[in-house]
Amino acid sequence: MNLKRLHKKLAYLPAQLVYLRRTLALIWGASGQLSIAWGILLALQGLLPAASLYITRWLVDSLVTSISATSSWADIKPLVMGAVLMAGLMILGLLLQSLNEWVNVAQSEIISDHLQTTIHQKAAQVDLIFYELSEYNDLLEQAKSQGSSRPLILLQNFGNLFRDTIAVAGMGFVLMAYGLWLPLILFLSSVPAFLVVVFFNRISHRWWEETTSQRRWTNYYDQILTSKEAAPEMRLFNLSGYFQTSYQDIRRQLRTERLDLTKRQTIARLAVQFATLIFFALTMIWMAWRALSGIGTLGDIALFFQAFNQGQGLLQSLLRSVANIYNDTLFLNNLFRFLDYEPQIVDPAQPVPVPDRLKHGIAFKHISFNYPGSDRQALNDFNLTIDAGTTVAIVGANGAGKSTLIKLLCRFYDPDAGSIELDGIDIRDFPVVGLRRLIAVLFQHAMSYRATARQNILFGDVSITPTPDQVEAIAHSAGAHDAIVKLPQGYDTLLGKIFLKSEDLSGGEWQRLALARTLFRQAPIIVLDEPTSALDSWSEADWYSRFRTVAAGCTSIIITHRFTIAKDADVIHVMEAGKIVESGSHQELLALNGLYARSWRQQTQVKSTAAAHLDTEQPGSDYALAAAGVALYHQNINGH
Repeated sequence: MNLKRLHKKLAYLPAQLVYLRRTLALIWGASGQLSIAWGILLALQGLLPAASLYITRWLVDSLVTSISATSSWADIKPLVMGAVLMAGLMILGLLLQSLNEWVNVAQSEIISDHLQTTIHQKAAQVDLIFYELSEYNDLLEQAKSQGSSRPLILLQNFGNLFRDTIAVAGMGFVLMAYGLWLPLILFLSSVPAFLVVVFFNRISHRWWEETTSQRRWTNYYDQILTSKEAAPEMRLFNLSGYFQTSYQDIRRQLRTERLDLTKRQTIARLAVQFATLIFFALTMIWMAWRALSGIGTLGDIALFFQAFNQGQGLLQSLLRSVANIYNDTLFLNNLFRFLDYEPQIVDPAQPVPVPDRLKHGIAFKHISFNYPGSDRQALNDFNLTIDAGTTVAIVGANGAGKSTLIKLLCRFYDPDAGSIELDGIDIRDFPVVGLRRLIAVLFQHAMSYRATARQNILFGDVSITPTPDQVEAIAHSAGAHDAIVKLPQGYDTLLGKIFLKSEDLSGGEWQRLALARTLFRQAPIIVLDEPTSALDSWSEADWYSRFRTVAAGCTSIIITHRFTIAKDADVIHVMEAGKIVESGSHQELLALNGLYARSWRQQTQVKSTAAAHLDTEQPGSDYALAAAGVALYHQNINGH
């Protein structure tokens, strides 16, 4: 069993050596010149302990000689020279330490930024699936939490190893003058501590990996308890205590497990330290016996005492650095697993040029798709044709598969079966970036960037630099201009209420700003997912008329629950259970008297009930609709 365990551990070594080599290559690529300077400083620092020992012996022997001699300059000159050399050595040590700290800080900053940039670049390349599966989120958390810091820790441990190796070699050279067996005793006395560190490093790493999900839960609870978005519900529903308890329960479990691991590690370290002291005591007894026998001077005793004592400490530090480097490579395994993740959504071997505009349209042909990790089919033999230059509305209940169409069209995913074609060409034949340049999307949960109002619009296409008039024209088209000019610095106002001198927007204003960002992209295909969910009915009517004007000539897809928007589309498609079940104009679908007609009557009933219940409110206001919805709910549950 022990041989099997040893074989299993040795099997890890090639992979760990690869991670070590890759990390050093990353470090060298980020700060090669600083690494050379740092290495020279460490080498000089490693020579200082042995030099200090020889000067100490000189001082002790010179002191003994000067005490037994006269007070002439010739007698005390060696003592003074030794003191001057020791002072010079101490000054040199301080100078080297200061330079080392500066180089280390500069190197750490450069490497940290380089590694963080590497992680950011990889995060932008991975497929969307990466963010939707638990195991990948665990890996991302591990890479983020250790990715920028662990290589720096490895570098520090590598530096300590290099410096201590030189220092230990110096101590071994000193001790060999008293016996060739002494360096071996010094080495053997430090091995138990090394084995303890290696053993508990592996256990700690395994515990850290196994508790990644729990730490992610604590991060989530911490975010809920401290975020602005959650603050209203925390207070209204009195949820703070519940989430605090959930947070504390997990933290208590993690704390208990870590303290138990630390206790076991401390006991083991004390045991091996006791064994090390026994080695030290035996060698000192031997050296004392040697001195009493007239072999050696007081300087030799001082030299031996310091050499063996420092040698033990340096060798333990050296072996601890080796163990820590091994431990670092275990953590770096997570970073490189993340960096080695290869996206599945890639450019074809021979990409087809992307058209500037659509001539014929978009065709979804026999599309079937399941989200990874889900047994429910989001789309099932789905077929849909959208003519170029038309505006189509796609309506349906939640979970019908409407938003999935956007993700497939943008190639965030590839379908399990079937194809999506633009002008008769499978979108998988286009380069990914070129395909996405054709599409502007207003997502259902659009980003609210903590940036200026102008930047929030320009993020739609960072490759161009428009004039202020062009930005304002886009904002006018989206209905966002009036809200922006009321801000303290207008278009240059920082938004978000997180940073100093920033302002926040209402939900509807943020949505208009997101629409402006979408329109600024000036893509031939425009997809809007619930574009008016944060707007009242009055704003909705104004928004839609603006949109039809600015989107003229584009192929537009509007996904919405609001039939007041859908009814004016050129074609309306009704989705249910991953398929198109009805298609036609508003009047054609009403005449069909199917799912669309029933849903239309329900929405119009809500509006008429709203007018009856709240005639003092603006017609079609969200408050009136909500009140009418409550009235209909009570009618339904009472069987009316």
